[in-house]
Amino acid sequence: MNDRLKALADAGVSIWLDDLSRQRLTSGSLQALIEDKHVVGVTTNPTIFAKAISDADAYAETIGRLAAEGVSVDEAIRVITTSDVRDAADVFKPAYDDSEGQDGRVSIEVEPTLAHDTAKTVEQAKQLWDIVGRENVFIKIPATKAGLPAITQTLAAGISVNVTLIFSLERYKAVADAFLTGLEQAVENGHDVTKMASVASFFVSRVDTEIDKRLDSIGTAEAKALKGKAAIANARLAFQAYEEIFASDRWRELETAGAKPQRPLWASTGTKDPSYSPTLYVDNLVTRGVVNTMPEATMKAVEEHSEITGDTVRGDYAADRKVIDDLEKLGISYDEVVQLLEDEGVSKFDASWSELQETVATALKAAAK
Repeated sequence: MNDRLKALADAGVSIWLDDLSRQRLTSGSLQALIEDKHVVGVTTNPTIFAKAISDADAYAETIGRLAAEGVSVDEAIRVITTSDVRDAADVFKPAYDDSEGQDGRVSIEVEPTLAHDTAKTVEQAKQLWDIVGRENVFIKIPATKAGLPAITQTLAAGISVNVTLIFSLERYKAVADAFLTGLEQAVENGHDVTKMASVASFFVSRVDTEIDKRLDSIGTAEAKALKGKAAIANARLAFQAYEEIFASDRWRELETAGAKPQRPLWASTGTKDPSYSPTLYVDNLVTRGVVNTMPEATMKAVEEHSEITGDTVRGDYAADRKVIDDLEKLGISYDEVVQLLEDEGVSKFDASWSELQETVATALKAAAK
């Protein structure tokens, strides 16, 4: 096992792969990452599946069968993605058992087009949960305003949730509240909360991408000094909120019932700016009890470059708060930036879903000839 990745895992960070494909499952690539790279979970999204399905060889048999059956594009997507997720969940079952349900999780996302529809999000979350049929699956729900009650209702039904697309501290706190309410209702509804879990996916690098662009426009020495600092500060402040929320009496009561805390998950951890270290959003967000989901390229960068020296999150939240305050003083509105990023995130998810639909439609048409 690679020493740097092992050091990251030993420091309390669960390493999850941000990728999945039929080829990874059948070639043994996924199993090798588990054995050699300390990978203990997987996240997926429509872009990942669109890229995977464009590999006609890996899906040729399934696509051919579905084309012969005359299924719709959306039904074909559901069959293909849930099948891959089910098989991946089986691969990760040992990690799930070894971690008592914390890790060994595989995430599948509700359709992004439902991001502003609470009822349909909950309906599809239940459908995906039933179709996959594995208790180590997470249903991904975006942290939009409509997503918050959907998170609660899905958890209340005994379904584990990966809350995605979180950018702001206030929204993160609302997500945590939705989680606590959902677990409280799950207990009332008679569900076994010891088997349930959740993560709150806090998007990291996109914060710097947007704020750095604004800092470049300002162009002063003070502005340049803040480049590359906002995303990490934002994530660390989210962890500060996590510590406070999960030290509350409200949480203690759920913990007594056997519930697991909703762990922070660092998403979008690949570095976008080539002038930054490729492991910037890994090395600076090391602490016990979190997840870092990364593409394989970032994993390789960790192997080659990271120096894991212990906790890099706790200890100086005042300095992190000062970064946000200093941005405000320069005229960069935190609230405006995080709302913009959420809106863009939903739009990007929609575009990814359209791309997935087009990819599958093309494959079905070709197979029907």
